Amino acid sequence: MRIPRIYTDSPLSLQQELPLSPQASRHIAAVLRLQVEDEINLFNGQGGQYSAKISRIGKTVKVKTVRFENQGCESPLQIHLAQAISKGDRMDYTLQKSVELGVSSIQPLFSRRSVVKLKGSRLEKRQQHWQEVIISACEQCGRNRLPELKQALNLEQWVQHCQASQSHPHLILDPIANEKLSQCAQHQQQTLLVGPEGGLSKEEIQLAQLHQFKGISMGPRILRTETAALVALTILQARWGDL
Repeated sequence: MRIPRIYTDSPLSLQQELPLSPQASRHIAAVLRLQVEDEINLFNGQGGQYSAKISRIGKTVKVKTVRFENQGCESPLQIHLAQAISKGDRMDYTLQKSVELGVSSIQPLFSRRSVVKLKGSRLEKRQQHWQEVIISACEQCGRNRLPELKQALNLEQWVQHCQASQSHPHLILDPIANEKLSQCAQHQQQTLLVGPEGGLSKEEIQLAQLHQFKGISMGPRILRTETAALVALTILQARWGDL
């Protein structure tokens, strides 16, 4: 059986005994039904992982680290995904799969055609939910570093902020652009802007281009927002990354 991978936000060191979070404890005890002395792998998003053995099973599961493994599967590309917030499972799917495809950071954006409207406590809860989706994806795919989830912003505010740092290409998916993503020059760092279900408005695309974003086409067919992001990431990783 594959050794379970569990994320913890605690500092980790060798021969350390520590309690797991309530959620991780329930997963180990009730779902996986592991026992004392069974092995798990722990990581805290800082790189590498620790082999650990379960020392106590109860409402809170305790484990003891026994070995450090300085391994990782991070992409050689730094891809920063700016994703207009989509509805429900679509956003979760995009986050989950983008993590699996090696994205470095994720910037949720509110755009003019975004169906989802969030603020205050609802936005805080959704940000926490998105963070949990990212953690779960890292546990599943073997990544030991968590992609950074940035605080959701309005698209116009974010685009204007991006103008201050043009150290790498900033791309925007635009169905009427002439150049295809597969024709772009190689860069080890990319920022990729993807619109919501209804696409970005003409004004938003023009604003992005005014701030040096380059319009890129994904071909003759109109892709759903979750499809467009993942196809773009796959193209970048296949051409210059580790796919």
